[in-house]
Amino acid sequence: MLLGIDLGTGSAKALLLATDGTVIGEASSSYPVIAPHPGWAESNPIDWWLAVGEAARKAVGNNAKQVRAIAFSGQMHGVVLAGDSGEPLRPAILWADTRSSASLDAYHALDANILERLGNPIAAGMAGPTLLWLQENEPATYNKARWALQPKDWLRWRLTGEVATEPSDASGTLLYDVVSDNWAEDAISALNLRSDWLPKIIPSSAIAGYLTPDAAEHLNLPSGLSAIAGAADTAAAALGSGLLEPGLVQLTIGTAAQIITPRSQPIIDCRGRTHLYRAAVPNQWYALAAMQNAGLALEWARGILGWSWQQVYTQAFAVPPGCEGLTFLPYLTGERTPHLDPHIRGAWVGLGLHHAQAHLMRSALEGVAFALRQGFEALEATGIATTQLRLAGGGTLEKPWQQLLTDVLRIPLYASSVAAASARGAALLAGIGIGEFAGANETIELTPKPTLAATPQAVDSALEDAWLRYQSLYPQLQKSDNNNYASSRSTNYASR
Repeated sequence: MLLGIDLGTGSAKALLLATDGTVIGEASSSYPVIAPHPGWAESNPIDWWLAVGEAARKAVGNNAKQVRAIAFSGQMHGVVLAGDSGEPLRPAILWADTRSSASLDAYHALDANILERLGNPIAAGMAGPTLLWLQENEPATYNKARWALQPKDWLRWRLTGEVATEPSDASGTLLYDVVSDNWAEDAISALNLRSDWLPKIIPSSAIAGYLTPDAAEHLNLPSGLSAIAGAADTAAAALGSGLLEPGLVQLTIGTAAQIITPRSQPIIDCRGRTHLYRAAVPNQWYALAAMQNAGLALEWARGILGWSWQQVYTQAFAVPPGCEGLTFLPYLTGERTPHLDPHIRGAWVGLGLHHAQAHLMRSALEGVAFALRQGFEALEATGIATTQLRLAGGGTLEKPWQQLLTDVLRIPLYASSVAAASARGAALLAGIGIGEFAGANETIELTPKPTLAATPQAVDSALEDAWLRYQSLYPQLQKSDNNNYASSRSTNYASR
């Protein structure tokens, strides 16, 4: 058996997988995200440690002696500053933290060639900008730290006493050269950041260490168990759901939404709209469109209306496509793909006396679908030829919603039935790391196949008109925003 641990933003998940792909046990344990100031997002790594122990013990149950290896996936971009013995020197700063927005000027001043090789839009919340903020605002802690680690890498160190990272997490730091596949020493030097605290990079499926006796007791596992490096959560989820072949695209809708696709070459979006990270598989990358406001915006609209989800799916979908001229822009927390604008905000536009609550909710659903279409088109503009679009995540189960998505995206949708894909991917990496599987391709046969969920109906002129309205409104909303400085500084390699 193989154990996968997924260190998420608000909870840790543990999944015990048999080598034939059967899930033997699964459990999770939550912890708080702390916001001591507006725009901050932190966690106490000790909370992670306690939650991982609880989840692992529950998932493993009485099967401890049969577990052959453990591997990890985790939330990307965060920073844990740790001392020599692994103790965290301050709370971890997470991906959702925006305090480093003022530190982005240092990145924008970098040589265009260096910026391009980072392969990603310059955004707050990534490790590089966060470290710049720490250098300026907490110099004593910055100088005292021995290591600056990604969340799952700190956890693995705590379990094994060995320090390392792997390409998929390193590539999400804005300190990594996605072309040469190593730390971007020239960028680190130009930013005047330390390089001595960045760990060595090993393959995602490499053995990174072995469980110490204390860690083994904490997890209820054998001491000396092989601990595999693992991967960033999105990279692990791609492996866990069998998304390995270029041309396959997966849309995951949760609080935010991600559209990802594997790439066999590091092709960088020169307009800085989409991300490029290393995959969990050797010699592979993945492109990513990230939309911040998906389930988040729908939950907000539902809450404002005081509706149940049953009302959403019955009453909102009784409204005709296009909502009789009403358009919703879902930018409640700014947006990443394709605008990279943290200051833009949402709106309902075109309200009239003929509009009712159902129109408001239907337009919110359409607005999120249109945002996803923009993300999908941004990915396709980088040269991706889609062979299959898969749906994943808890926000994609209802048939009316699936139909709206396929009508907006104009492509058939296939539903993926893989649950806890990141933890599953970590477990598969554990198997690859100890030689149970020859490689990633062998794990595809262990993954449930996606099934056709929805196909586009004939083009609806009202829905197409709504799509055109939606596209035209962002520039107008941007002009009315008094705080669009960050948007004007978004990275555009083509113009540099």
